Amino acid sequence: MMNKKFDTCIKMMRQLVSDIQGAPYPSENFEPELYRIWYEHVQKAAVECFEYLDDNFPQEREDFDKTLKKMFK
Repeated sequence: MMNKKFDTCIKMMRQLVSDIQGAPYPSENFEPELYRIWYEHVQKAAVECFEYLDDNFPQEREDFDKTLKKMFK
């Protein structure tokens, strides 16, 4: 059961990283509408990842919170 949860989590995180890497590059031909579409998509994917983590890894949540706080001090 836990392996399936980890596999699902890894798949979601990899997709999120891929989505973030696909950001529209600002240039002369920058189109705000494309950026808005990309941003909304990535925002939704990030929320889904965090919700999945909260629902399936409640013990690890505290450790994850501590790690994030250390990173952004």
